[in-house]
Amino acid sequence: MNFARLGFEQLLLRSLRTPRQSTQWLMNHRRWMASGVTSTTAAAAIKKPVSHATQVKPVPLAEERLESILSPNRTRLIRKKRLAIDELSALGFLNARGYTTAEEYNLEDLQIALRQQNLYETKRFFSTDNLDAEQNVLFVAAKYPTGQQPREIFFFREGSVVFWNCSDIETNNVLSFLRSFERESYVSALVHGESEVMPYTYIPSTAVDVEGDLVAESSDFNVASRAFFQNGKFFVTADTDSFLYKYTFSNAMAQSIKLGIWEATLSRYIDSIEHLTEDLKRGRRLRISRATMLRKTGELFALRHVINLSSDLLDTPDFYWDREELEALYLQVCSYFSTSRRTKVMNEKINHCVELAELVSHNLNDAHHIRLEWMIIILIMVEVGFEILHFASDHNEPHASSLEVVPLSASPATVPGLMPK
Repeated sequence: MNFARLGFEQLLLRSLRTPRQSTQWLMNHRRWMASGVTSTTAAAAIKKPVSHATQVKPVPLAEERLESILSPNRTRLIRKKRLAIDELSALGFLNARGYTTAEEYNLEDLQIALRQQNLYETKRFFSTDNLDAEQNVLFVAAKYPTGQQPREIFFFREGSVVFWNCSDIETNNVLSFLRSFERESYVSALVHGESEVMPYTYIPSTAVDVEGDLVAESSDFNVASRAFFQNGKFFVTADTDSFLYKYTFSNAMAQSIKLGIWEATLSRYIDSIEHLTEDLKRGRRLRISRATMLRKTGELFALRHVINLSSDLLDTPDFYWDREELEALYLQVCSYFSTSRRTKVMNEKINHCVELAELVSHNLNDAHHIRLEWMIIILIMVEVGFEILHFASDHNEPHASSLEVVPLSASPATVPGLMPK
């Protein structure tokens, strides 16, 4: 009976792991015991593997996003597993959600519309450029509280938005409201697939002294700041002047999400030109026109331009030039999202795509030149053929009469056939 007891314990453990099959296993065990199954038979039955059809798939983690469904072959670097959102919510953590929905927002019209809607109050509308040439960040807060903690939103002119402590219903409503102020909007599946969710919590201001050092003895963060980032979570004080720290976290999230959009764009571009490599390998005629290839090359260089020239992915933004504390937070979050490495990988992929585009363009141009040369040769041959036909027709035509040329100085008497009067 030791084997039977051991088998029953294994069945019990398996039933705890997969609750859906626990009832069936217990019923089978009761049948074995009622029918007097021997210990050897029970042990053999227990050792029988469960078929794949009856296995229960594991529940996906909270970090797994729609991107795994949209693109099965994920090329993005996998970060460390985060705790489930429900578990963090039980520990008192809130959520900061980031989205990139378009190439650009019209923040001026958006601010007017939010003011007319009278649901959000503009806290800051500032510029991150040292020249203050253009206000590119709009920071608003909800007027009507739904809990103890405030609900705040950061709108970035480059088409990103970060929600702090906003529910799913409120987030979807704001995203729908934003469509009227977007330029070159992205598809909804891509927007939700490339979103980011980060947990955050407020630390008591009593745990931070005047200079920003943590003085709580039970604290293990060892960070001299009113806000810090650790283990994939944001920590910030509930002070009224903490919006700069939230902006720093939001800026790093927005940069990562925007990079994710460009990664998806590059993946679609690579898929669209994949058949060209197969044509080159097999020596077939390229199934693309010169005009289409020119547009594809323009798309590639436009993507390289926005990544390396129009964005701040290669360097720290100028906003953090004289703000060392915020710069350290920004770099920590960017390191967590592997922004620098992903940017480097994207540039390497773009370089390979540029080489392929140049090779295909040269091949198409050579084929075009060869076609023009053959057209010229055919035209010359046609002209030569017409000349031969004219020469042959002139040579075969009989002469109607022969004319004799008489010199003017000759007299009529010297000319035979002419008699003087």
